[in-house]
Amino acid sequence: MKDKVTPSFAATSLDLFNPHRSVIIDMIMIQFIAMIVTMALILVLKGDDMSSASVSYMLAGLFGSFLMLSGVYTRITR
Repeated sequence: MKDKVTPSFAATSLDLFNPHRSVIIDMIMIQFIAMIVTMALILVLKGDDMSSASVSYMLAGLFGSFLMLSGVYTRITR
């Protein structure tokens, strides 16, 4: 039984601590999507109370997030 546990545990730990490239790219894309959704919700819900400088920064961040997300997606589809 000891021989069966060790290789499967080793394989599981290698899969956990050495993720495939697609998993890392998926995590990056999820972070960009979360930033886009968060910034859009802040602009929609609190846009009236924010100063024009803050709204400008949020729009610039939203635009930058879209650009980075599209760049990652472009590299995935190649």
